[in-house]
Amino acid sequence: MCAEFCFIDEINGASKDYCDENNRQYQCVPGKGYYGRGPVQISWNYNYGAAGRSIGFNGLNNPEAVASDPVISFRTIFRFWMNNVHSVMNQGFGATIRVINGMECNGGNDGAVSNRVGFYRDYCNQIDVYPGSNLYC
Repeated sequence: MCAEFCFIDEINGASKDYCDENNRQYQCVPGKGYYGRGPVQISWNYNYGAAGRSIGFNGLNNPEAVASDPVISFRTIFRFWMNNVHSVMNQGFGATIRVINGMECNGGNDGAVSNRVGFYRDYCNQIDVYPGSNLYC
């Protein structure tokens, strides 16, 4: 279990470019990285900017706060969950993968999707809950 849920920062995240330079509403700040941080590891400048505006921190200038401040960390993920994931939960686990990690879907990273589904099934078995249908994105 810890292999997937024990990281505060995305593995090798600092080496990745999650700056959407075409996004004019939430422009990237030079020298800042918008890689995955926190419990569900939000990424991209537009997610950090929107979260900061919504919950009251400067997500573009201080994305590190999502990893270092537990209140900001959990407020960020609750905001992301309620605005993006909650509405698709009745469509199955695959729909939540598409919202959270859409780049993995449709052949983007079949191994990662299979791992997520495997962990999900395992957790459902541990608490004796049926995982439902539509498990893959």
